[in-house]
Amino acid sequence: MSRPASNGLRHPGSGSARRAAAQHQLPDWLREGAVAVEDEGRGRRGIVQFIGEWEDPATRRINPCAIFLRPEGGGTEWIVADHRALAQG
Repeated sequence: MSRPASNGLRHPGSGSARRAAAQHQLPDWLREGAVAVEDEGRGRRGIVQFIGEWEDPATRRINPCAIFLRPEGGGTEWIVADHRALAQG
């Protein structure tokens, strides 16, 4: 029995497809290693460590493209669920 040839497309509901679509919507400057400032409230400045899937423990909703940051001098990492809360540092 032969298998159909793969066309490289992923099921639209798959995690990797959601992540790719969400990352496509990020501003060009927002990538791993970039310096970002959290606009809303705290004004914290950090370096983007990772952009990827995160599940909010309070709502159990999955964000396919959360931004993981750490302070420039080291310290505790924090997560920003919505990239619109960040400005280029």
